[in-house]
Amino acid sequence: MSKEKTKVGLLEAGKQVFLQRGYNNSGIEAVLQVAGVPKGSFYYYFNSKEDFGLEVLNHFASRFDAILDESLSDESRSPMERLRGLFESLIERLQSQECRAGCLVGNLSQEMAAQSEVFRLRLEEIFEGWVGRFAACLQQAREAGEIPDHLEPQQLADFWLNSWQGAVLRAKTTRSVAPLRTFLDVVFASVLRV
Repeated sequence: MSKEKTKVGLLEAGKQVFLQRGYNNSGIEAVLQVAGVPKGSFYYYFNSKEDFGLEVLNHFASRFDAILDESLSDESRSPMERLRGLFESLIERLQSQECRAGCLVGNLSQEMAAQSEVFRLRLEEIFEGWVGRFAACLQQAREAGEIPDHLEPQQLADFWLNSWQGAVLRAKTTRSVAPLRTFLDVVFASVLRV
């Protein structure tokens, strides 16, 4: 296995283990077992568990950012169709995991924001990037007349992310996509009135 494949394998294993157990309950041994690599490989790529955790977070964020960019820039669909389609696909993904995993960024925010300033700052930076992408799409929707002019895209994007993350948390506790469906129904029917 190449060095790059080994590192990516460790990052993917870290994501899987963190989603199952959380950061604090995840030992390096569990990650190595999932990745199928010896202990020496870990310390070749990462200086510490915190360094590894931040790289797992960055790896996840870059992949999710690519999904957002692809979905929200698809000009063959209207801005609201892009948003709806993105969140429908996220619901399908969460449902395929039986709503057990949730969102790595949301999970780590709940667990690490009060424990590590480095994690807190990086998590907020990721969330702000997502809000910026939503706001840009919502601005396009407003310009296209798809949402009312009085709705401010940046504020609406903040509300969107905050509400979605709460719905994901509820979906994990209920082991059901019902909170996610409620979120989408209320946002589209009542908030956006589309």
